[in-house]
Amino acid sequence: MSRILIVEDEPHLLELYIDELKEEGHEVEGYANGEEGLKRLDEFAPEVVVLDIKLENSAGGLEILKEVKSRNKNTRVILNSAYSTYKNDFTTWIADAYIVKSSDLVELKTKIKELGDSSPLM
Repeated sequence: MSRILIVEDEPHLLELYIDELKEEGHEVEGYANGEEGLKRLDEFAPEVVVLDIKLENSAGGLEILKEVKSRNKNTRVILNSAYSTYKNDFTTWIADAYIVKSSDLVELKTKIKELGDSSPLM
Protein backbone atom coordinates (compact mmCIF):
# COMPACT_ATOMS: atom_id res chain seq x y z
CA MET A 1 0.00 0.00 0.00
CA SER A 2 1.01 3.61 -0.51
CA ARG A 3 1.83 6.58 1.69
CA ILE A 4 -0.63 9.28 0.65
CA LEU A 5 -0.62 12.96 1.51
CA ILE A 6 -3.94 14.75 0.96
CA VAL A 7 -4.35 18.52 0.71
CA GLU A 8 -8.05 19.40 0.77
CA ASP A 9 -9.63 22.48 2.37
CA GLU A 10 -13.15 21.08 2.66
CA PRO A 11 -13.16 19.41 6.11
CA HIS A 12 -15.80 16.78 5.32
CA LEU A 13 -14.06 15.70 2.13
CA LEU A 14 -10.68 15.60 3.86
CA GLU A 15 -12.10 13.37 6.57
CA LEU A 16 -13.85 11.14 4.02
CA TYR A 17 -10.67 10.71 1.95
CA ILE A 18 -8.55 9.92 5.02
CA ASP A 19 -11.05 7.39 6.40
CA GLU A 20 -11.67 5.65 3.07
CA LEU A 21 -7.99 5.42 2.12
CA LYS A 22 -6.96 4.17 5.56
CA GLU A 23 -9.63 1.46 5.23
CA GLU A 24 -7.91 0.45 1.99
CA GLY A 25 -4.70 -0.04 3.98
CA HIS A 26 -2.84 3.11 2.97
CA GLU A 27 -0.80 5.27 5.34
CA VAL A 28 -2.50 8.66 5.05
CA GLU A 29 -1.91 12.19 6.28
CA GLY A 30 -4.28 15.04 5.44
CA TYR A 31 -3.98 18.80 5.63
CA ALA A 32 -6.44 21.64 5.11
CA ASN A 33 -3.94 23.94 3.42
CA GLY A 34 -0.98 23.69 1.11
CA GLU A 35 1.63 25.15 3.43
CA GLU A 36 0.93 22.53 6.12
CA GLY A 37 1.12 19.77 3.51
CA LEU A 38 4.42 21.08 2.16
CA LYS A 39 5.89 21.17 5.68
CA ARG A 40 5.30 17.40 5.94
CA LEU A 41 6.21 16.51 2.38
CA ASP A 42 9.89 15.73 2.83
CA GLU A 43 9.60 13.92 6.17
CA PHE A 44 6.47 11.89 5.31
CA ALA A 45 7.76 11.14 1.79
CA PRO A 46 4.45 10.14 0.20
CA GLU A 47 4.31 8.11 -2.98
CA VAL A 48 1.09 9.92 -3.94
CA VAL A 49 -0.22 13.41 -3.21
CA VAL A 50 -3.94 14.11 -3.69
CA LEU A 51 -4.20 17.84 -4.20
CA ASP A 52 -7.20 20.15 -4.44
CA ILE A 53 -6.64 22.94 -6.97
CA LYS A 54 -8.68 25.68 -5.29
CA LEU A 55 -7.53 26.06 -1.70
CA GLU A 56 -8.96 28.73 0.57
CA ASN A 57 -6.54 30.60 2.85
CA SER A 58 -3.56 28.93 1.21
CA ALA A 59 -1.29 28.98 -1.76
CA GLY A 60 -3.15 27.66 -4.78
CA GLY A 61 -3.03 24.01 -5.67
CA LEU A 62 -1.09 24.71 -8.86
CA GLU A 63 1.64 26.44 -6.83
CA ILE A 64 1.73 23.48 -4.46
CA LEU A 65 1.90 21.10 -7.44
CA LYS A 66 4.98 22.89 -8.80
CA GLU A 67 6.67 22.81 -5.40
CA VAL A 68 5.96 19.10 -4.89
CA LYS A 69 7.39 18.26 -8.31
CA SER A 70 10.42 20.50 -7.80
CA ARG A 71 11.26 18.72 -4.53
CA ASN A 72 10.84 15.22 -5.94
CA LYS A 73 9.82 14.66 -9.55
CA ASN A 74 8.97 11.02 -8.73
CA THR A 75 6.21 11.93 -6.28
CA ARG A 76 2.93 11.15 -8.05
CA VAL A 77 0.37 13.97 -7.87
CA ILE A 78 -3.36 13.62 -8.46
CA LEU A 79 -5.13 16.92 -8.95
CA ASN A 80 -8.59 16.57 -7.45
CA SER A 81 -10.92 19.40 -8.36
CA ALA A 82 -14.59 20.22 -8.61
CA TYR A 83 -13.73 22.18 -11.76
CA SER A 84 -13.16 20.20 -14.94
CA THR A 85 -12.09 23.39 -16.73
CA TYR A 86 -8.62 23.20 -15.15
CA LYS A 87 -7.98 19.97 -17.04
CA ASN A 88 -7.28 22.06 -20.15
CA ASP A 89 -4.87 24.39 -18.33
CA PHE A 90 -1.30 23.59 -19.41
CA THR A 91 0.01 24.15 -15.87
CA THR A 92 -1.94 21.10 -14.67
CA TRP A 93 -0.18 18.83 -17.13
CA ILE A 94 2.79 18.22 -14.81
CA ALA A 95 0.41 16.33 -12.55
CA ASP A 96 0.22 12.58 -13.02
CA ALA A 97 -3.59 12.53 -13.02
CA TYR A 98 -6.59 14.84 -12.92
CA ILE A 99 -9.84 13.74 -11.32
CA VAL A 100 -13.07 15.68 -10.96
CA LYS A 101 -14.33 15.43 -7.38
CA SER A 102 -17.14 13.00 -6.72
CA SER A 103 -18.78 11.41 -3.71
CA ASP A 104 -17.95 8.10 -5.39
CA LEU A 105 -14.27 7.50 -4.64
CA VAL A 106 -13.81 4.55 -7.01
CA GLU A 107 -11.96 6.62 -9.64
CA LEU A 108 -9.71 8.23 -7.02
CA LYS A 109 -8.91 4.87 -5.38
CA THR A 110 -8.20 3.27 -8.75
CA LYS A 111 -5.86 6.08 -9.78
CA ILE A 112 -4.04 5.95 -6.42
CA LYS A 113 -3.50 2.22 -6.88
CA GLU A 114 -2.21 2.69 -10.42
CA LEU A 115 0.16 5.51 -9.50
CA GLY A 116 1.28 3.96 -6.21
CA ASP A 117 2.10 0.69 -7.97
CA SER A 118 4.13 2.57 -10.59
CA SER A 119 6.14 4.73 -8.16
CA PRO A 120 9.86 4.14 -8.36
CA LEU A 121 11.55 2.94 -5.21
CA MET A 122 13.28 5.72 -3.34
